[in-house]
Amino acid sequence: MSLSDWTALTYDPPQRLAGHGAALERLHPSRHAADLFAANGPDVEMWRYMPDGPFADLDAYRAWADKAAASPDPAFYAIRGDGPWIGVASLMRIDRGNGVIEIGNIAFSGALKRTRTATAALHLMVAQAFAAGFRRVEWKCNAQNAPSRRAALRLGFAFEGIFRQHMVVKGLNRDTAWYAMIDGDWPKIQAAHLAWLDPSNFDGDGRQMTALVIPRAGG
Repeated sequence: MSLSDWTALTYDPPQRLAGHGAALERLHPSRHAADLFAANGPDVEMWRYMPDGPFADLDAYRAWADKAAASPDPAFYAIRGDGPWIGVASLMRIDRGNGVIEIGNIAFSGALKRTRTATAALHLMVAQAFAAGFRRVEWKCNAQNAPSRRAALRLGFAFEGIFRQHMVVKGLNRDTAWYAMIDGDWPKIQAAHLAWLDPSNFDGDGRQMTALVIPRAGG
């Protein structure tokens, strides 16, 4: 496949994303840290596979948030629905020359996990990446992190393999499960996301009527 017309992207992660009941803002400690700590700061299990956390108190969480907010890559976002800020994710490993970007550092509280807002937030991150001209969006996680691996597949990321002994995290070996979608995959995945996110797919209690099903290659 010739890429003779390819040029490196000029891209800055957006300050805000919103739609389908989700709102994302670039992480700002004074605006977001208190809500985020209350939602997920001390949660040992949620931080199990993350390089940081859990956090014993708000001061410790704010110190982490100060450092995270100052980072251009990863670019961290606070996430909420129609209530307080209850999750974090980032755009990271931003490779403008090759058109590759990763979604990572996903720290969703129990109030956000497995909700329409969670799916909407991740959809918005992927959608803006492809709209900005990226050719590939990646998702990586500890190979033992079964919920993250299920989430990647549910959203339409294709499994590409295990990178053995890829990292040392909190003094433990990490084998990394590698997932990605490319721009050619996106139109069908986007259509499936939008169909699932449509308000008509949810009953009065917010329960889905039909599950998110992603058309796979050849389907």
